[in-house]
Amino acid sequence: MTAELIAPEWMHRQITSEQYDSWTEEQCAGIEIVDGMVVVSPSASKRHNRLARLLANALDDAGGIEWNADTDFDVRLQDVPLNNRRPDVVVYRADTIDESPTRPDHVLLVVEVVSPGSETTDRMVKPDQYAKAGIPFYWRVEQAAGRVPIVHTYVLDEAEAAYRPGELFTGLVKAVVPYPVTVDLSGL
Repeated sequence: MTAELIAPEWMHRQITSEQYDSWTEEQCAGIEIVDGMVVVSPSASKRHNRLARLLANALDDAGGIEWNADTDFDVRLQDVPLNNRRPDVVVYRADTIDESPTRPDHVLLVVEVVSPGSETTDRMVKPDQYAKAGIPFYWRVEQAAGRVPIVHTYVLDEAEAAYRPGELFTGLVKAVVPYPVTVDLSGL
């Protein structure tokens, strides 16, 4: 059986932002659009989802009324060719909660929890795309069963349109993004 027999026809052609915006939430779940092409992501593990939720909750609590932190929605990095990414956690301006799509200028921080199969994308491709879009902060979380997650933080160097390394955290994260946030990941 070939991929063409399994994958729907629309997955083999470039998608415009207008086409994507007409799709249902069910069609958009679990996919990203990169250079107009659909990229399907496998379902995340329970450990991955729990880690993303703990981070989102801590970031949301610390953000006060100005910032929201959520999981599982698109960030529109560019319209042509369409680049929609679905970070594991997004911290965005609270006053943009009803705006769709979420744009990079709404976003303060994106977090990617690395899973088997996403290592290269989360370590190289996504940070480059997020930096070029102007998102000020990027966190990459490395996880392994039975070990405490490691959080790599990055800060945007606007002149270079690239991230420079920030602090590295193991277990207890005490960071500023620009507001202070503390989250204990040592129990995972």
